[in-house]
Amino acid sequence: MAVYLKKGNWWIDYYANGKRIRQKISSSKVLAEQVLKKRLVEVAENKHLDVRKELKIKFEDFANEYLELHSKPNNRSWQKSDLIIIQNLKKYFAGKYLYEVTPQDVERYKAKRIKEVSPATVNRALACFKSMYNRAIEWGKARDNPVLKVKLFKENNKRLRYLEKEEIIKLLAKCSKHLKPIVIVALNTGMRRGEILNLKWQDCDFRRGIIHLLNTKNGDKREIPMNEKVKTALIRTKKHSESPYVFCNDKGEPYGNVRKSFFTAMRKAGIINFRFHDLRHSFASHLVMSGVDLNTVRELLGHKSLKMTLRYSHLSPDHKKRAVDVLSKRMDTIWSPEAIVKKSEEKSVVVVH
Repeated sequence: MAVYLKKGNWWIDYYANGKRIRQKISSSKVLAEQVLKKRLVEVAENKHLDVRKELKIKFEDFANEYLELHSKPNNRSWQKSDLIIIQNLKKYFAGKYLYEVTPQDVERYKAKRIKEVSPATVNRALACFKSMYNRAIEWGKARDNPVLKVKLFKENNKRLRYLEKEEIIKLLAKCSKHLKPIVIVALNTGMRRGEILNLKWQDCDFRRGIIHLLNTKNGDKREIPMNEKVKTALIRTKKHSESPYVFCNDKGEPYGNVRKSFFTAMRKAGIINFRFHDLRHSFASHLVMSGVDLNTVRELLGHKSLKMTLRYSHLSPDHKKRAVDVLSKRMDTIWSPEAIVKKSEEKSVVVVH
């Protein structure tokens, strides 16, 4: 009786009714250990898989329970991620019991969904789907995870669209009055849309020239330096007398979205194939092209590792050359004619006693 790792997944190995049973659980060792303990209790109580009745739990009922007990406490942006995904899953699997969902059913869902959304969106849904069944197994409401053997789609994460200087000028010229300072802040700070729209005046330290971000995507606090363009844009933004938000409507409510006004400005500027998030790419791209080192760009973007930031490295045409130039300067002190002559003179000195 044990748990063991095989090809990235943890399996359980035990005996029941004289038979040896091996079962793949998930990539979590903790979950595998919990499932093994539960199986051993079932064997001892004669309630093992072979003899117990399946629990008749409707998919939609457990989905709601998963949202309440797992998504809400653990996912800060659950309403924009898990909630949307699960609402879609419930439309497809409503009426089925948890134990009735098979890998083939998941494959059918995957095939249907890819006709409607991108591979990345389908993959996020499958990840949430798998997590649901992992919790169901952990909470004793299911025994198998039908999503485990379903392969994810390959994603193209190499998309990197940024605005050229001329495009930036055109875009700002076509921005509406309320949108223009938002775009300026995005282009000059690399802040995400949600971070900008939820920005409060108390987060802006004009004396020190810093924006304090307390609620970021990865949960870490971040300090963003303000350049003069950002300071000017914020100072010129009309402050609502009863609202703490920098960018808000006449009622003092923060803008929920600027999608419509942003795409209107894009259309008028004649810019295509560009999203609001690409303003963040533009910020990073122009920093790299200006010679700013990748680690500094990483810190400004709030990336935990350099891996995400490396996608911008090719934009610095001389970043490799500068690296070997540093070595060249060091080697000059070793291989310079003056150094070679000095070494030679030192060797030719004859000491007379």
